[in-house]
Amino acid sequence: MADAPAPSAPSRPLVGVLWMLASGLSFVGVTGIVRYLGTDLPAAQSAFLRFAFGVVFLLPSLLPLIGRGFAPGAMRLFTLRGVVHTAAVVAWFYAMARIPVAEVTAIGYLNPVLVTLGAALFFGEKLALRRIMAVVVAILGALIVLRPGVREVTDGHMAQVAAAFFFAGSYLFAKRLSQMESAGTVVAMMSLFVTLGLLPFAIWVWVPVSPAQLGWLALVAAFATSGHYCMTRAFTAAPLTVTQPVTFLQLVWATLLGALAFGEAVDPFVLLGGAVIIAAVSYITWREASLKRRAITPAVGETKV
Repeated sequence: MADAPAPSAPSRPLVGVLWMLASGLSFVGVTGIVRYLGTDLPAAQSAFLRFAFGVVFLLPSLLPLIGRGFAPGAMRLFTLRGVVHTAAVVAWFYAMARIPVAEVTAIGYLNPVLVTLGAALFFGEKLALRRIMAVVVAILGALIVLRPGVREVTDGHMAQVAAAFFFAGSYLFAKRLSQMESAGTVVAMMSLFVTLGLLPFAIWVWVPVSPAQLGWLALVAAFATSGHYCMTRAFTAAPLTVTQPVTFLQLVWATLLGALAFGEAVDPFVLLGGAVIIAAVSYITWREASLKRRAITPAVGETKV
């Protein structure tokens, strides 16, 4: 897996936008298939099979990494990240099988906002007033999506909120690991450790799996791999300030998928709340770029399964 390009790489905004569009469509494919599979398989088992297929895809790069060894302290961080990311993917699979695709996508936009807060809390990174206001706006966007007190907030909604927190924690571990190992190593080891972390839970709830279900979950892994690859290419081609706003289209695709494939009603409040969150995330990204500081907020999708 390729590392990030040198900062001197030329910017190609249109190419970056197209790669980000492809990334968004790939991740919508992931959510659509998991939604289609529904609750026939337990969340832990579905997540395990998805990551197991991912490890198979990454095996050619994993074996040389393990043989080479790692920086001092990296293995402990890999383990901790594996624990946090395991919790995140179980919560995400649970939510995806129970609430509309668009709502899962909209709530998932909270990930970069929570990373911003976590970086300030754990890494001591500066949280200026304008960024605090952007975080508050993003939280208001999440409340627009959930609308507690106005409608029922189900266990599926709470699972997706929990997933957002766990994914944010996973990214913070990845941020620290990126100072010790290459990006390819960090991603590959995450896949391995999450697969190992999910294994006991999957065995505990294991139910028979049909060949068709295995095929669909292999396709989930392929779509997820494609999504991360396209996202990496987008970051290579253009700055985050160009590619970040494009991620809102993923909510549009998810809404269309839910309506056309699963008969889910189009909820204007979900679209509005998602737009508010992504506007706040885009503002944070723009501020980071304009101040020429190292970005601490990941692009939407960077913590996806």
